[in-house]
Amino acid sequence: MNAESGPEPAGTENGGDHVAREDVDLGAVHKAVIASAMGNCIEWFDFGVFSAGVMTSIIGTKFFPEDSSGSATLRSFALIAAAFLARPFGGLFFGPMGDKLGRKRVLATTIILMSGSTFVIGILPGYHAIGIAAPLLLLAVRLVQGFSTGGEYGGAATMIAEYAPTNRRGYFGSFLEFGTLTGYIMGAGLVLLVNLAVGDDAMHSWGWRIPFLIALPLGMVGLYVRTRIEDTPTFQRMEEAGKKARSPLKETLEHYRKVILMLIGIVFLLNVADYTLLTFMPSYLVDFLHMGSVKSQLVTIGVEAAMMAVILPTGHLSDRIGRKPVLLMAAAGFLVLSWPAFALMQTNNWLGIVLGYAIIGGLLVLMLAVIGATFPAMFPTKVRYGAFAIGYNISTSLFGGTAAVLVGSLIDATGSNYIPAYYIMIAAAVALVPILMIKETANVPIERVGMEDAPEPVGSGARR
Repeated sequence: MNAESGPEPAGTENGGDHVAREDVDLGAVHKAVIASAMGNCIEWFDFGVFSAGVMTSIIGTKFFPEDSSGSATLRSFALIAAAFLARPFGGLFFGPMGDKLGRKRVLATTIILMSGSTFVIGILPGYHAIGIAAPLLLLAVRLVQGFSTGGEYGGAATMIAEYAPTNRRGYFGSFLEFGTLTGYIMGAGLVLLVNLAVGDDAMHSWGWRIPFLIALPLGMVGLYVRTRIEDTPTFQRMEEAGKKARSPLKETLEHYRKVILMLIGIVFLLNVADYTLLTFMPSYLVDFLHMGSVKSQLVTIGVEAAMMAVILPTGHLSDRIGRKPVLLMAAAGFLVLSWPAFALMQTNNWLGIVLGYAIIGGLLVLMLAVIGATFPAMFPTKVRYGAFAIGYNISTSLFGGTAAVLVGSLIDATGSNYIPAYYIMIAAAVALVPILMIKETANVPIERVGMEDAPEPVGSGARR
């Protein structure tokens, strides 16, 4: 590559004399990181809007009949879960396509589908206007969102991993989830600002539409950025060498089932923790801990902002000590500290609630900081996009989208506010097994990872 900003020799840090040198165009890397993180930002902007305490009740009452069974909040969570049914199909469709046609083309498609679907929610008529067609149309839009998102995350992570310098893949990969937190805060923050600006009556009448409408211009910006970058150097070299898989989906399912199962196991914990914290917790604070909706949103936004402050340094740390130690710390922490964290929240003391919430957020950020570098490195280049997208979205569909509605229903049925802690602890126990089994890939060139003869990590102290 021609380095516009000057080539940077990978491996000049952390004992880099032992790491193969590579010329890296940092300007192109920065563009790729921004383009990839934008999609995650838009995806989680939608979740931030949809799961904000005031919005879950509004959506549930606007699009369903008043005598519909279940609470308005649980109906909204069911809609969130429904979108995840389409995610594995999106992964099966877009993932192998990304391995055949390139990462850039597919990601340009997914970002406009995601943002467009969110925008459409903002213009849909409610149940009182069109009756049963309202929830059916909303369900259809959510399914399109899920389908497009199924091709988004795997491609975005692959894009960053294949662009990033070998010795900084953890740092640049952490920007993907930095985009997640940014999008969530933007969505939840916008709901809060609109609610405060127009008042509760106007918010329930028409103000709830505004945050959804903002998604389209965000998507257009993201599309513009993505069309201004080239496909990844790794994919281009594979294409020039004629080493693309003839049938990426077939090869993935024939040769990488075990690795996909390990990915599913780790993503189980990631999704249970992620969607419990970011999707369910705002309503948990309101409905079960009886905190005001404004206060709950402020707590959520505050914890998310703190996570943003530490996620990039944590990604950088993983370049020095490896991904596995960070993942093991997160899984062990969830296993031991989830119950005490939720016990703190039961005190109904402001400080206890914030501290308990922060413990879960701190453990989650350990995972978020390294998955963008860990997951793409589990598979070779020729099937990376597809294998990642399939495994990730199967697990997300089973355990991520269902987390909020399952936990909420179990709390209603049992009366125990500790259900989220128990679920996270189960997921942590399961995830410890594949975390121990995966190979350490910090400081291994991305074109070598996922291969049987991948070299041992060198120059950083990363451990198996």
